[in-house]
Amino acid sequence: MLKFIDTHCHLYKEYYENLDDIITKIKENGIDKVINNGTNNKSNHEVLELINKYDFMYGALGIHPEDVDNYNQEDLDFIENNLNNPKVVAIGEIGLDYHYTKENKEEQIKLFSYQLKLAEKYNIPVIIHSRDATLDTIETLKKYKVKGVIHSFSGSYEIASIYIKMGFLLGINGVITFKNANLKDVIKRIDLNNIVLETDSPYLTPEPYRGNKNDSSHIIDIANFITEYNSISLEKLSKKTNENVKRCFDI
Repeated sequence: MLKFIDTHCHLYKEYYENLDDIITKIKENGIDKVINNGTNNKSNHEVLELINKYDFMYGALGIHPEDVDNYNQEDLDFIENNLNNPKVVAIGEIGLDYHYTKENKEEQIKLFSYQLKLAEKYNIPVIIHSRDATLDTIETLKKYKVKGVIHSFSGSYEIASIYIKMGFLLGINGVITFKNANLKDVIKRIDLNNIVLETDSPYLTPEPYRGNKNDSSHIIDIANFITEYNSISLEKLSKKTNENVKRCFDI
């Protein structure tokens, strides 16, 4: 069976009634490894518990921009103090989100910058969330020597090219299967060396399963869509994306 890696999911107990059953399903569907992303202090603690419990699970610790009004310095210290855990492979999910409000823009950039400084200090990759904040995301990233993944990328070919030139990989998830998504045409123009696969579980379930809760097993559906649309083999996509993951993360 071909193996795939889900580079971005949120496999927390609050989202799934029986996480052990979900883990079994994921493994049975050929998902070799997953990177479970924290978004706040509570989920960061749970990610640490889960990566110690499940051998195929790795973790990313971070404070999401939507939590900018709810964190404190102790939460950031907790992240820093656990970066020496060999199964913590990134700082994430971090970034900027102006979708609901720009009123806390400066606070978001401050939080984002602090976590980028940590990544630079400890030479660890970052997993970046950017929604309605592309220019500020790019300008902030330029100030630090970091690498990683632009999570849930759905921008233009021109923006993709900027991120790639900066050394980032693009995280491709179920959005690519959506009817009106331009992402499929953008990805067709991008070399496979520049993408990784992700689900963002429990969100962004791919077609034809939209409306159902997502989990990492749907990486297969995302992979099938990409191979059919781009006329490449699953073997090639599996090989290239797994190589990209291992080039970026210490997995």
